[in-house]
Amino acid sequence: MNLTSKTEGRNDMNLMHENLARAQMSARLGEAQQLRRGYQLALARRMSRKAERAAQQARLALARAL
Repeated sequence: MNLTSKTEGRNDMNLMHENLARAQMSARLGEAQQLRRGYQLALARRMSRKAERAAQQARLALARAL
């Protein structure tokens, strides 16, 4: 095995490690985005329920005032 083939082998290993790291980073970013979407959906549902309760209270207050 000469020096050139050793260097090429190291470069190939480095590229494999870089590709693996890139794939793992991409997977983690995807997971983070999915978690954020889930959090935003849960937050939107809570806010919607809160708005519905406020609207109901306003209707009740109006009904009492009449």
